[in-house]
Amino acid sequence: MEKNFIKVKRVLWILLFANLFVAALKLIMGTLINSASMTADGFHSLSDGSSNVVGLIGIKLASKPIDEDHPYGHRKFEMLAGLFISLMLIFVSGRVIVEAVMRLIHPVQPQVSSESLFILLFSLSINLFICIFEYKNGKKLNSQILISDSMHTRSDIYVSIGVLITLAGLRFGLPAFVDPLASFVVAGFIFHAAFEIFRDNSSILLDKAVVDVDQVKRIAMSFDQVKGIHKVRSRGCQNDLYIDMHILTEPNLSVEESHELAHLIEDKIKQSINRNVQLIAHLEPYNEKEVMEDFEN
Repeated sequence: MEKNFIKVKRVLWILLFANLFVAALKLIMGTLINSASMTADGFHSLSDGSSNVVGLIGIKLASKPIDEDHPYGHRKFEMLAGLFISLMLIFVSGRVIVEAVMRLIHPVQPQVSSESLFILLFSLSINLFICIFEYKNGKKLNSQILISDSMHTRSDIYVSIGVLITLAGLRFGLPAFVDPLASFVVAGFIFHAAFEIFRDNSSILLDKAVVDVDQVKRIAMSFDQVKGIHKVRSRGCQNDLYIDMHILTEPNLSVEESHELAHLIEDKIKQSINRNVQLIAHLEPYNEKEVMEDFEN
């Protein structure tokens, strides 16, 4: 687990410098050519860098070891960091909308140059690399913060493509109001990314089910000593997954045999579903009459 956190930190540091470089290019060029959409895209890229900083803080807190007050560890700090990133994006989206409205009221014709289009195309290629690199590492390391941040960067790619098309159109004679209108589209993508990040991280914090109950039942029922399974629950994330359930067993099993059975079921679940599973099993003696009453209730 500790090695994973170190690798996630390394990825976030690389992405931080890459995002700050891209944001600087867009903001400087957007200001020079008076483009609201390109400046908005620059702020979006700047929020990418800010989210990397939040991610680094979240990972540092999440990597703290288990203590007396936190027997399940501090892993959920990673999800809290993801929620903070989504709030940052909502703020950036609002800022872009306000700037676009002001440009509609007081229109300015952007001075689009070949250099500005080249810079935007160059930054787009960097964002594409960042998104693929971050998402692959997020999946490989089972890091929710990297996956959330890659979704943020993915929206940045769509935004940059839209801005590139808009600026190219302005260069070939489209009216000035097209630029702030494109900013509204930018704001929409930013808000959508914020919603996706909020949804994914809040579901973990609210203990949404994360495994297929039927699959867990099939695994447990593959053991001859198991006569029934009920009250299966799961929570957590791929790197920190908990499953608890009630297992009905042969009544004559000893405590030692029941203990061994629970471990065998956990091992098989780890092999079939996720190696990070921690199983909490409540073993009960099988009684057909009681089982029928449970089903009726």
